[in-house]
Amino acid sequence: MDRVYVMELVHAFQTGVMGRRDFLRRATVAIGSASAATMLLAACAQGPTARQSVIDESAAERAFDDEDDVGPVGGVTAGTVSYGEGGETLSGYLARPEGAGPLPAVVVLQEWWGLDEHIRDVTRRFAGHGFVALAPDLYHGQVVTEPNEARKLVMELDMEAAVGEIRQAIGFLLVQEYVAGEKVGIVGFCMGGRLALRAAHVEERLGAVAAFYGSPLAPEEAGEAKAPILGLYGSEDGGIPVERVRAMEEALADAGIERQIHVYGGAGHAFFNDTRGSYDVNAATDAWNRTLSWFRTHLR
Repeated sequence: MDRVYVMELVHAFQTGVMGRRDFLRRATVAIGSASAATMLLAACAQGPTARQSVIDESAAERAFDDEDDVGPVGGVTAGTVSYGEGGETLSGYLARPEGAGPLPAVVVLQEWWGLDEHIRDVTRRFAGHGFVALAPDLYHGQVVTEPNEARKLVMELDMEAAVGEIRQAIGFLLVQEYVAGEKVGIVGFCMGGRLALRAAHVEERLGAVAAFYGSPLAPEEAGEAKAPILGLYGSEDGGIPVERVRAMEEALADAGIERQIHVYGGAGHAFFNDTRGSYDVNAATDAWNRTLSWFRTHLR
């Protein structure tokens, strides 16, 4: 058994980076025993950090049997909501601490796979840390698992229209009585990271941005960003050269825009997605903690 790897799994679980189900799956493989992995999970849940940050995903799965119903999920209320302007009906996955509020809000933007269970899990994680979180369904019900299918959906997606839908999600959050403040945060992954940066270029109601391996803004666009930007990238991301990341960082600095740009050595694209082989527990844990701190600082 690789004890170092198992301890990394424990740390990822207790800090909210990894969910219960994925922890059990990975720990079972690492230890070689499902019962031992279950015992380790129980021990983890006794720690103070785990009690504060980990959501009961078995309860979550029961609540998702009918996604149109919003029900309590281990201290977090989560489910599908509808909203829209001008007769347009949009939907998204909303999660918030049960019975709490008003609280700062965050828009969570999907990867190119769609609004899948991983993004729903991330949305619940934010709620578990004291945020109202909304993941708009930018593919309008479509979720895929194969890269070729995802690539097709991305190519068909009207990015400007998607930014418009994101702005409607922001508007929806800001009129809710359980949301605090006049601005929200936005976080996106892969395609969602690109869209988060695009939204920052046009949306005044953003208080903070966190972009996980999103295609960087061009220097001339970066100087017009409307909110502080946290950029999280991997040095081995074959689709996003580090030079482009640094060019955006320099443009943000020249324009006097608050920013933190982190490039994780050895990490590739999608290093945060704990359902994929690209997952890097060290980079993911650090990036998650930085994101929480970023939003807590800027969404008071």
